[in-house]
Amino acid sequence: MSDDEQGRNDKSGGAGGPTEAMAVPERVRQRDWIPSLIWLIPILAAIIGISLAVNTLIQRGPGITIVFSTAEGLEAGKTKVKYKEVDIGTVQSITLSEDRSQVLVSVQLKKEARSFTAADSRFWVVRPRIAGSGISGLSTLLFGSYIGADAGVSTDKADTFTGLEVPPIVTRDSSGKQYVLRATDIGSLDIGSPVYYRRIRVGQVTAFDLDEDGKGITLRIFVNAPYDKFVGINTRFWDASGFDMEVNASGFTLKAESLSTVVLGGLSFASPDDRSGPPANENTAFFLAESQARALEEDDGEPQMILLNFKQSVRGLAPGAEASFRGLVLGQVKSIGIEYDRKRKEFSMPVLVEVYPNRLGRKFAEDRKQSKYSPQERLNLMIKRGLSAQLRTGNFLTGQTYIAFDFHSGPVSIDKDARDMASADSSFLHLPTIPSSTDQLQMQVSEIALKLSKVPFDEIGRDLQQSLDVLKQTLESTGQLAEKLNDDVAPEMMAAMKDVRSTVNAVEHTLSVDAPLQQDLRETLQELARAAASLRILTDYFERHPESVIRGKRGNDR
Repeated sequence: MSDDEQGRNDKSGGAGGPTEAMAVPERVRQRDWIPSLIWLIPILAAIIGISLAVNTLIQRGPGITIVFSTAEGLEAGKTKVKYKEVDIGTVQSITLSEDRSQVLVSVQLKKEARSFTAADSRFWVVRPRIAGSGISGLSTLLFGSYIGADAGVSTDKADTFTGLEVPPIVTRDSSGKQYVLRATDIGSLDIGSPVYYRRIRVGQVTAFDLDEDGKGITLRIFVNAPYDKFVGINTRFWDASGFDMEVNASGFTLKAESLSTVVLGGLSFASPDDRSGPPANENTAFFLAESQARALEEDDGEPQMILLNFKQSVRGLAPGAEASFRGLVLGQVKSIGIEYDRKRKEFSMPVLVEVYPNRLGRKFAEDRKQSKYSPQERLNLMIKRGLSAQLRTGNFLTGQTYIAFDFHSGPVSIDKDARDMASADSSFLHLPTIPSSTDQLQMQVSEIALKLSKVPFDEIGRDLQQSLDVLKQTLESTGQLAEKLNDDVAPEMMAAMKDVRSTVNAVEHTLSVDAPLQQDLRETLQELARAAASLRILTDYFERHPESVIRGKRGNDR
């Protein structure tokens, strides 16, 4: 119904007559500009996205660039940067440098990792590695490589870093001290080689480098806390790598710090008599000895070099062999050479020995200091008393020899050439040598062999053969004679033996106790005894009365 028809009906009162007035509802037109509820979803999503983007921007840390020599194991968008196994950033892109010699790795760090922008921060790629400290990075075989980080302490900031090719052994958050060691060579040591104290691992080697003059090695070690308190100013370090095998005059010794030092190398430290002294400051320099014995030996003062010229074989003598005086070790052999004497047309074997005179006792050391003579002059005085050097066998099993100093019978003089050498070269003391007992024995054996070679063994053998032939003929003749005696003489001898037996039986019968001869013999002996008694009485009477020989026996004589 339209609005006009509705108006007419209202005026007429309806078709059936007059009608009552009806209330007409008021119509309100709907507004077209109100949006539909379906638009709330994308609006809500946009708000969430904007909030996430803003939060990401707020949480986003600085970006840095790390320079590596290779991008092995790295992947943009996936490789993480970790510190103590906690993600602190992600690799964003990997590009080559302009000269194509390096790889530029762009890393986006998190907000909480801003401290890793310090100029002295370090970064490296964690991969499976086999080093002196052992095998590391095995987890990367399953989860892939990642970039390790070590926060710096510098106040300067940087956005470009040079990555390390080898992971650092000690990070800045490690507790302990670093020390410097001086050595003649690196041996079997390497970065990560263990450091032991009483066979307990307390640290590791962190770095090493060749000295500028090329005459030594400088090593840096790190000793973990609290073991660094055992490193004092009197502490001694030595190379404990492999087996410490020593063959000398005392026998055979074998030592090993641990199985890991045999394979990977290592070093150890201790203090003489457990007196380490005050704790050593960080970066204190120590000398690295080649063995424990050399490290812990007492300070014997300044050494003295003695030159010995041997005119014999020095087989069995090697650098490091001991030099002793009556069993007391004074030093060791430093070098062995050979020289040709044009005047004498002969070779000599110069042996340089390093000795410590203070080992001869406190009184001898004091006498050396107070003496007005030079060392060579004092040595010449002892040479006149018989002091000399001699090679002796220290171990018959290995054939190793050593040098023995001692006073031998009779004075030992230095020849003119040796005196000229001593005056021309005052840096070394010169001491005469005498042949060893082994060489003397060899000379005696050689002389005996020479004499034996002059003996005409061929002629003696021929004469001996002739004598043996004559002896053989004699034995054959003797055998034939024995056969003849057995055939001819034996029966007669048997008969003679029977006659002798009969005679012996008769003699036994005659000399038996109950034989008449025995009874007659007893009676005769009794008569002789009585006669001897009478004769004794008569003799006694004549001794008392010698006149009775002339006058005769008187009646009253008894």
